Amino acid sequence: MIQEIKYIDGSSYDPYLNLAIEEYLLENAGRDTCILYLWQNENTVVIGKNQNPWKECRIRELEQDGGHLVRRLSGGGAVFHDLGNLNFTFLVNKNHYDLDKQLEVILSGVKKLGIHAEKSGRNDITVSDRKFSGNAFYTRGEKCYHHGTLLVHADMEKLSKYLQVSKDKLALKGVDSVKSRVTNLSEYRADLTIDMLKEKLLEALEETYGCKAVFCRQEDLDQEALSEGRKKFSSWDWLYGRNMDFQYELSKRFVWGNVIWQFQVNSGIIQDLQLFSDSMEPDLMDRIPRYIKGSRYENEDICNKLDQVPAETQAQSAMIKDLKEFFAAAEL
Repeated sequence: MIQEIKYIDGSSYDPYLNLAIEEYLLENAGRDTCILYLWQNENTVVIGKNQNPWKECRIRELEQDGGHLVRRLSGGGAVFHDLGNLNFTFLVNKNHYDLDKQLEVILSGVKKLGIHAEKSGRNDITVSDRKFSGNAFYTRGEKCYHHGTLLVHADMEKLSKYLQVSKDKLALKGVDSVKSRVTNLSEYRADLTIDMLKEKLLEALEETYGCKAVFCRQEDLDQEALSEGRKKFSSWDWLYGRNMDFQYELSKRFVWGNVIWQFQVNSGIIQDLQLFSDSMEPDLMDRIPRYIKGSRYENEDICNKLDQVPAETQAQSAMIKDLKEFFAAAEL
């Protein structure tokens, strides 16, 4: 049972520092504590752990406008952050992780503003069938977090300008553009501000967990650890990784996300490969290449290697099955 809830209102708009704070809180959350961290990024595109930055973001335009590209720890797709958007993160130990309860804080806080919000699928929150919040998830050992966006009065023109959403993904959603899928909460309450939303989220947090929140300041955290974390999240290696020369590329959109495979093959043997995905299972996407590397570039051998990939959940087992069916029929 949660014995304590903590509330942290971030004071920085630096996206690299904010992700460092998030990771620091993940590592240092108490066993019976739930932390709600609220934060904002200025003019930033955030991509999922396994995504290809050049295919998800118009990087040149973003940089010319003084914006930032950031890669988070969790899976999922690319999102745009500006100061009209509020980000939230729930950080808890695995034995207290409760997605429904955490989402109830968000739903209740928004409803306190007179806006009827609903959960849609696994990772969206909507008003009138339009998305104002996308959620993603991350686990490291016994530590977990659940984070997401809350569009209040974000600049929709910039959102469309910087994000490159695949036509396949839009077709799957049954819409024509990324802009038509999303909405600002200010469309439903014209006087809404970020501070008003923060106030209602704090009220909802305390009501949902049945205790008063302990307030923490960003400045009270270990500044040296945060500085090291910022270096990591702003580094070239973390943001872009290596640019591998490849001879073959395969792609497929599954119900659970898009996957792009790039293979480097020599004498029929897979010497190297990269896997890009907006799947919500980043750890599985990280594991798969290690099992495929060194196999023959042929359907049967790749499928056999996929059989060896450990699945930690039923969802991961289903994803591996889908990938095997794809490679069994692929023209290699």
